[in-house]
Amino acid sequence: MGLIKEFKEFAMKGNVVDLAVGLIVGASFGKIVSSMVNDVIMPPVGKIIGGVNFTELKYSLGQTVVKSPPDADGKVAETVKEAFVNYGMFLQNCFDFLIVAFVVFIIVKAMNHAKAISERKAALAPPAPPVISEDILLLREIRDALKAR
Repeated sequence: MGLIKEFKEFAMKGNVVDLAVGLIVGASFGKIVSSMVNDVIMPPVGKIIGGVNFTELKYSLGQTVVKSPPDADGKVAETVKEAFVNYGMFLQNCFDFLIVAFVVFIIVKAMNHAKAISERKAALAPPAPPVISEDILLLREIRDALKAR
């Protein structure tokens, strides 16, 4: 029973919940950034560089004849397979990474700027008057009532 209790305590800690929320939000944010890269940024980039689709760029290493084992009639089937180095996919992934990193950098920079503005406004605002507890207020009323006698 102790293992279940320990697991429950572990799972209910704030850090685990924060991590789960961060993971879910991060995954959703990743989809947004990927969509922005693939659907908004890459089409104009492709147009600028002449409509080249990087994912289709590849280098052929040659063809290989693959023989299958003989079937019931003793016939051997031959298929020709070609091996490729898909360097276009690598280039596309590199561009995607650079764009995603730049977008995240801009977002973090904007958030830090907004936070700095908020902190400056908070520093310029007059400090809030101290909160006086009810006990102190009651004691002051008693004191004032005794002084009035």
